[in-house]
This record gives sequence, structure tokens and C-alpha cells, in this order.
Amino acid sequence: MFKQSLMAATAMALVAPAAAMAQTEIQWWHAMSGRLGELVEETAATFNESQSDYVVVPSYRGTYSEAMNAAIAAFRAGEQPHVLQVFEVGTGTMMAAEGAIIPIYQLMAEHDVEFDPEAYIPTVVGYYTDPDGNMLSFPFNSSTPILYYNKDAFEAAGLDPETAPATWAEVEQFSQQIIDSGAATCGFTTRWPSWIQLENFLALHNLPLGTQQNGFAGFDAELVLNQQEPLIRHWENLARWQSEGIFKWAGGNDGPDAGPTFYSAECAMMMESSAGRAGVMANAPFNVGYAMLPYYDDVEGAPQNSIIGGATLWTLSGHDEGDYEGVARFFEFLSTPEQQAWWHQNTGYLPITQASYELSQEQGYYDANPGADVSIMQMNLNPPTENSRGLRFGNYLQIRDIISEEMEAMLVGSVSAQEAADNIVERGNALLRDFESSMQ
Repeated sequence: MFKQSLMAATAMALVAPAAAMAQTEIQWWHAMSGRLGELVEETAATFNESQSDYVVVPSYRGTYSEAMNAAIAAFRAGEQPHVLQVFEVGTGTMMAAEGAIIPIYQLMAEHDVEFDPEAYIPTVVGYYTDPDGNMLSFPFNSSTPILYYNKDAFEAAGLDPETAPATWAEVEQFSQQIIDSGAATCGFTTRWPSWIQLENFLALHNLPLGTQQNGFAGFDAELVLNQQEPLIRHWENLARWQSEGIFKWAGGNDGPDAGPTFYSAECAMMMESSAGRAGVMANAPFNVGYAMLPYYDDVEGAPQNSIIGGATLWTLSGHDEGDYEGVARFFEFLSTPEQQAWWHQNTGYLPITQASYELSQEQGYYDANPGADVSIMQMNLNPPTENSRGLRFGNYLQIRDIISEEMEAMLVGSVSAQEAADNIVERGNALLRDFESSMQ
């Protein structure tokens, strides 16, 4: 009996390592730190526990830019991950990397995994598809900017704390009333000036930022933002509001001072990503309201819809074919309503499928968290157009730096709004031509 038990134990000891070795590792490089990084780890752990064939191994690789550059270097050395998280402005660069990527529609079809693009929110699908409507990457974490406001300051100023400004005229009016009452010393501030005060501004007003369907139809696109009268008018207003104390510039291309300015109640309103909700709730010592971005009501068709930020997961080529079955299964797992609802509710990112949104409704999430669905309603105001689908320009990360530089120059009075826009177009188009040349 003892001998039989020993033999059985020995057999199990021999089999166990073999079984463990049979699991295929899927390397996932991402750019999420802090609490978001913890949730990425939890996502991978949940998938790993749900099956025994594959193990997803998340690896934090710095900021979006750092992770993308690291992956490019790794690919050249033949050490690339299977899955790479890339921010939305890197889409054009990834698309151009033919042979280095496996489009998700192709990946899922080759491994007979069900994948229906129509299950996803149209504005999300539109951003990450090719001209033929094929999805290229998995929309993992998508967000859109919204308006956060200090309900206590509104009430102290004699405003209805349940009514946010819907138009830019009301933003000015409300801000002035708040300042005059002493409820705050500043009306509003903004994070991500290029994303919010340019890219989403034009989308909401159904105006083009560039030609070729904002870059979707070809790398020969040119910027035309300097030809959009509502944008020039808006930037002139921003400069005037800055001088009058109604608006406060938060610096840089990400507006790092916006949060502290809002949390200290210096500014009564802040425009920020919907994914910033958790941070706002954790840091604001007052009642917070949530609303859609304002618009100019004399612009025909406004508001149209906002566009997304965030990132998607790209599949990189160069691995054993068997590995990609695991990648497809991982994406299938990420697509489930339960996983999507969990990710949305814990991070503040959009529920990227209709089913996950409906599940969140059924679970009472929006009843318990008023305003959490503002971003979804804003994204779905209207079917996206060529102007509100998103952007796909090469070298756009560098162009965003130019936009921030010129906007700041405008706000300190060095250049006019028109001059700032003209400078962005001239400098930005040079980068677009450099990218186009590199693709030939």
C-alpha cells in the first residue's frame, strides 16, 4: 500500500511540472500604473483562473509613449510582447507598421472566436477600424472628456446646483456669477487642452481638424483647423476669459494643475476625462456634478458627439502560431459583458459594448452613481461623422506638443488665436509630411 502511494505521488510530481509547462504564456505590455495597474493585474488573474491553457503576464512599461517605444525596440530585437497597449494617437503609427501587427478581426477569424464589431459603441468602433470597416485593435480602455462642477459653489452663487451650463455662453455667465458672489475666484479650468479644447471641440461642432476624413482616408492628410471659424472664436474667448479670470490655464499638454485648482475650490468647473471620475471623487471635498461638454448653440448641428481617448490592445506578430489562440481567447474574455461592466465600474472608463452598459444599468450602478453615464450619452448623441469619428494622423504625439505650445503662447498674449492656429497647421503639416515620407 505504501509502495503504491509512493508510486502515485511520484507520478503526480512528474506530471504536475509538465502540466504547468504546458500552459502558454501571453506577454502583455501596458502603461497603467497605480490603482489602474492593480486592476490590470486583477484582470489578468481572473482570466488565468478561468482556464488552464494560457497565462497572461502583464508588464508595466512606463507611460504610453515609453511603452510604445520599448515595444518598437523589442520588436527589432525579436523580443516583442504578444499584446501591447497603445494610446489612441498612436493608431496611425500602428496601422502603418504592416507585418508587425495582426489585426484583431483577422486574429479572431483565424482562431474561430466570435467577434462582432456591432456589439461595440459606434464611436469606439469607428476610431479603430480601417477604411473597409475592419477593427484593427481591441478597445480596452476608452474615455471621453466631460464637465465636472462644484455643486456647493453653484449653490453659494445662487445657481441651481443640479443644472450645469450647456453652452459656452452659459459657462461665461455662470462663471461670472460665481466669481462676483465670491463662491470661487475662477470659473473653469481644463485638462488635456488639445484633446478637449481642440479635438473634441471640433468633433462636437462637426468640423474637420484635417483633410482625408481627419487622416482616416490616407497619410497625405493636411491640418485645416485654422480654417474653422468657431474654433478661432472659441480660442479668442479662452484668451479673453484668461485675462478676465474666468478661465485658468493649467499648463502643459495635459493640464497638470487643473485637478488641484478644482479640488481647492479655486475654480468651480473643470473639463477632464470621464476616466478621471474616481480621482475627482477621492479628492474633491465638496459635492460634485457631472455634465456634458458645452458647445456654441449657433453652430449648425452642434452638439454632434464627442470622441474618445484612452488606448487599445494591439496584437504583435512574430510568435508561435499556437500563442495567438491564447491571445484570441483573452480578447474574448475581455469582451464579455461581466468583465466589461466590472472594468467600467471600477475604473471610470467607458463600457465599450452595449451589453456591458445594459448590465451596469441592471446592476443599479448608474442609480447609485449619478452622472456616471454622462460620458456614454455624450458619445452616443448622434452617429459619428467623418468629422466626429476621431483622428488618425502620423506623428500626432509631437503635433499635440505643438498645439499646447501655441495655445499657451496665445493665452499669454504672444500670438493671436488665428496666428496660433496658423502656426499649428504650418508646423504640424511638416510633421505629417515627414511621416508620409517614412511610409513610402
